Amino acid sequence: MPEYYYTIDCDRTNEIKIQRSRFIASMRHVTGMEDAKLFISEIAAQHKQANHNCWAYVIGDAGETFHASDAGEPSGTAGKPMLNALKRHDLTNVAVVVTRYFGGIKLGIRGLIEAYSQTVEACVQLASLQKIVHLKRFRIDVDYGFSESLKHKVAGLQGTIADATYTDRVTLIVEVEAKHGEPLRALLDELSQSGAITCADADDQ
Repeated sequence: MPEYYYTIDCDRTNEIKIQRSRFIASMRHVTGMEDAKLFISEIAAQHKQANHNCWAYVIGDAGETFHASDAGEPSGTAGKPMLNALKRHDLTNVAVVVTRYFGGIKLGIRGLIEAYSQTVEACVQLASLQKIVHLKRFRIDVDYGFSESLKHKVAGLQGTIADATYTDRVTLIVEVEAKHGEPLRALLDELSQSGAITCADADDQ
């Protein structure tokens, strides 16, 4: 399993020509299976005259849901290579459709696999990818005298100060990557029990 997964933040379209056939990749960030299916239907409707509208999608925090279709191309020559291209970049919450307008020259099994893979790869490379980072947020109230020490402890456990408010006490909003959050949570629980701070999950407020 990769350390991080990535996604895209806006629609992408790219076209390449191979042996007179046009291959058009359309890619979108999707939030679930229904979203992916709607996108696939939308692209297929835009390209009704195309010979094929092959597709693939990957969904979930860890890319655990995925599916692909050859849409009439020989089995294994379109959907799977497209899906593999997405997975090579650890992409998730992404759907892609490759539209093919046949140019009169048959590419063969190997040629089709390379064409569909290359078309998706070129679309992925159009712009930078967005790293998916899941954050845990805490709201901490602390006395001024302990606030700087607390900030240092938070930084030592990979936490960051997202916001700070200064009234009669200091109120901090602390963020940490969810996968690194347990040591910080343990520290905050310990400090809360000792009375040094008051702490709550900011995500629940």
